[in-house]
Amino acid sequence: MDDSKHRVAIIGCGRMGQYYADVYSRRPDTKIVAIAEYNDDRRKAVGERFGVSALYKDVESLLNDVVPDIAAIITPTKYYRDAVVACAEAGVKGISTDKPIAARLSDADEMVSACEKRGAIYSGGNLQRAIPEVQDTAERIRAGEFGELIGASVHAWGGEISGGGCQHIAVLTLLAGARIDEVIAWGTPPEALEQDHDGGLLIHGRFRLSSGIDCDVFGTPTPCRGVCVWSQDSLIQWDWAPPVIFKGFDRTGARVRIDPGFGYEPYEQRDGTEKYLSHSISRFLAAVKTGSEPAVSGDDLRHALEVAVACKRSATHGNTPVGLPLEDRSLTLYPSAYRWSGGDQTGNPQPAEDALRFVVPK
Repeated sequence: MDDSKHRVAIIGCGRMGQYYADVYSRRPDTKIVAIAEYNDDRRKAVGERFGVSALYKDVESLLNDVVPDIAAIITPTKYYRDAVVACAEAGVKGISTDKPIAARLSDADEMVSACEKRGAIYSGGNLQRAIPEVQDTAERIRAGEFGELIGASVHAWGGEISGGGCQHIAVLTLLAGARIDEVIAWGTPPEALEQDHDGGLLIHGRFRLSSGIDCDVFGTPTPCRGVCVWSQDSLIQWDWAPPVIFKGFDRTGARVRIDPGFGYEPYEQRDGTEKYLSHSISRFLAAVKTGSEPAVSGDDLRHALEVAVACKRSATHGNTPVGLPLEDRSLTLYPSAYRWSGGDQTGNPQPAEDALRFVVPK
């Protein structure tokens, strides 16, 4: 094997794990050298699909035989902590997980700390924050192209505030160039506030950003379902696609939409491996090589979880303001069952033969 290639281990080969394997297998600078997957039939099928013979039932067995340069951990969330810590302690240079990072804040802390202590790059994965148009827009905001930001809002932040909602928080903090310091939240429906997971929970409220901006949060869709930031004369809208940018006003006082000039092939025409996971992995590998920042870091994932936990706490404690970081690191918010335990355990198993007919997950 070419020594210049990153040696990659795929840990967890469900539908999303196969997506990661597909992206890594297409890159000229990576080689999948090992796979860990507990399901015997699926492990064999995925190994056959990607031409990998070093197959293991668990991460411990894999690390006993090989220490890869890159560990892409795409198990259900409940297994992230043990896998991340084991990889960091074994000397893996770059470790990634998907979303959400954990259910308990102390578990997220342990993962981030283990990687920092051993000099491993910890990257988040399949988030829209990583697409180049979002990254480019954030750079242009920082450069002052649209003026000083004075406002922000989050739309349709509900249903899975620690899982899918991680997308909103990651994009908001990037575009705003700020962290969330305080939340005040109202949650509906009432029964969702009584459960220990975030399934079906809609959060309405306000985030106080470290920049001093107050960001309104809408739990249900408005005309936008994503994140908006604005200055005196510009508005940037992210709605699960490359940002739409308005700058200036016409004679009627309406905003003028401009061509952002991103210079990329239209997003909707890119195939699955050329959307945000591919770019997230590119930035991750660059970080491993040069020490730069990945597009999504483990700390970004931890912050998104902490925001979700704080919102649930505010909503269940009389809508009181809750400051971040949270002092009680034992606080927990479980994601929906399929994210926490995986499809095999929640009634949506993938037959092994389907692993040979891989389709990009929605």
